[in-house]
Amino acid sequence: MDPVLPPLQVSTPVLPAEDRALSPYTGLTRDHWIAVADHLLTSADAYRSPQGARINFPGRPSQQGTATDGLEGFARTFLLAAFLHAGGADTKGHLHKYVDGLVAGTRTVGADDNESWPVVGHVGRDGQPHVEAAGIALSLHLTKDDTWGRLAPDEQDRLADWFRATITREPSPNNWYLFPATIASFLEGVGRADDQTRYVLDRALELVEVWYRGQGWYSDGGGEAYDHYVGWAMHLYPVLHARLRGLPELEDRLGGRLEEFLQSFARTFDRNGSPLYYGRSMTYRTATLAAVALGEAAGRTPLTAGQSRRVLSAGLRYFLERGSITDNGVLSLGWHGEHLPTIQRYSGPGSPYWASKGFLALMLPADHPVWTATEAELPADSEDFHQALDVGLLIQSTAADGLVRVHNHGSDHLKQDAADAGAPDPLYARFGYSTRTGPTSLHDPADNDLQVRIRQTWSARRRIHRVASAENWLASWHAPRFPRFSPWAASDTAEGGPVLPSARIESVTAVRGALEVRINRLVRIPPDLPVRLSGWAVAGSHPRDFTARVDTTVAEIEADGLRSGVTGLHGWESAGTASASYGTAYGEWAVVPELRGTTSQDHTVYAAAVTLSGVPVDAAVGASVEGGVVVVEWEDDRQTFDLDAMFAGIR
Repeated sequence: MDPVLPPLQVSTPVLPAEDRALSPYTGLTRDHWIAVADHLLTSADAYRSPQGARINFPGRPSQQGTATDGLEGFARTFLLAAFLHAGGADTKGHLHKYVDGLVAGTRTVGADDNESWPVVGHVGRDGQPHVEAAGIALSLHLTKDDTWGRLAPDEQDRLADWFRATITREPSPNNWYLFPATIASFLEGVGRADDQTRYVLDRALELVEVWYRGQGWYSDGGGEAYDHYVGWAMHLYPVLHARLRGLPELEDRLGGRLEEFLQSFARTFDRNGSPLYYGRSMTYRTATLAAVALGEAAGRTPLTAGQSRRVLSAGLRYFLERGSITDNGVLSLGWHGEHLPTIQRYSGPGSPYWASKGFLALMLPADHPVWTATEAELPADSEDFHQALDVGLLIQSTAADGLVRVHNHGSDHLKQDAADAGAPDPLYARFGYSTRTGPTSLHDPADNDLQVRIRQTWSARRRIHRVASAENWLASWHAPRFPRFSPWAASDTAEGGPVLPSARIESVTAVRGALEVRINRLVRIPPDLPVRLSGWAVAGSHPRDFTARVDTTVAEIEADGLRSGVTGLHGWESAGTASASYGTAYGEWAVVPELRGTTSQDHTVYAAAVTLSGVPVDAAVGASVEGGVVVVEWEDDRQTFDLDAMFAGIR
């Protein structure tokens, strides 16, 4: 696969000519970023309330209602204008419109009109404005001389009072604790420090330490939650706090973690620019790039400036080419274009504008190396890569197609006090995620899963127990749960259902090149039950887009050059395919290859080769099983996995 992306094909916004001398891989320069930002902000003006305090984008309201949605539209586009202004690129005067909105929104907080901002409540029904208040505070911090400095004293007081009330409310027990800290950081930066601001800042920095897991990775709250919030929240807010407040010791410590995080995280972007599709809030799109830009802003990144811009610009190109911006210049709710399964109930029409975080590099001046260096080759252009992280994620990328897969044996997004029961979460519970496939939806056949069926109910993977890892493999176990959805079969909540006491599924994923081997052992699972292993879901626009080959224990699917396959190596009886009619973020229809078998008292270990590739792959791998010992025969090597030793002590 050629690492040089072809000429950009997009009708809007109107963009400058490509510069293939400065940007040989993507053609994009700082001027392209500015043009997109200008287009988004100019388009947003049409939806601005008369006095400018809300931006009411068209679309389905969020669960918080239209007043909060309008505040969200204001706050998230304000950040984009702030980045432009901070970097000296706001030539169209976007920022001053937001100053008027600050005044109008805080004149009569909580009033039932079309301008007033909501009163911020505790987490839950009235808590969402926490997020937007932090975005407004950060935007003010970046531009305070030309925003806060333009307000009259009584206007400053009203805005500060709204902020101060916000920081006394209970946040959600995750990255939300960084929001009152971001607000407090701004208040202290404009001379309004007190015991409350100091408390919420100290509290947030203490929690950051509690949630730090090593190798630059944070959990998004207690438990095991690793997704894009690590980059666009857990690193972003604390590092900017330290930088904007001039705290060199804190910035050095947090910057070191950011640099280490980027060592692995930067490897999760596809050569075509796609981020890894994994976790919630993926409608934020280019926000996935925020940590890469932050590394340049903080001067703490393992990438050269030319490599950073290549990752950033490839990501921007990716979404421009795939219809993320509507004909009206509005970011749609979805991934490429509109796609309802991508979004969560808390997402409203303004939610996609957290894409603004990915434009952070615009706060850097035009003569910064990230804009002046020539785009550079990335290691993934010429070498296959795999890395097992301590948090239970295994990164696998291939040079032949530029595709990235991440195998999940550690992140389940369950709170520490949450019950290990209920509906599975396709965004976190699957064994694998990639840059060219999305998980299938809740009631469609699950991709990348190992399931047992009892009483017509397929098992679900919820709490993941990380066990062991090495350079090219990870191991975990989970207790299979059997959710009975209620009150309707297609509900997104579940309770009750069959119970298998002390049953567990032990799992190992090993990778080599483009190949994966998945090993699963069923413990205390009754015999004569159906068991199913599924591979990667390939998406398209219509069933006719797919070709399939099924032969005994081999199933392969192909659509638009993307190939997904499963091959039974031990324990499997047959193969087939399953259609996912709700599609994925990558297409309206999806097909999943799968292996099928039956549980048995005589054998409990199942092994399979799994592939996802943009080029033909020869699945030259085998496996033999003797008791609890599995020997994987790669083309030029062998690996032994002793499941008895690996899972010893688990009862």
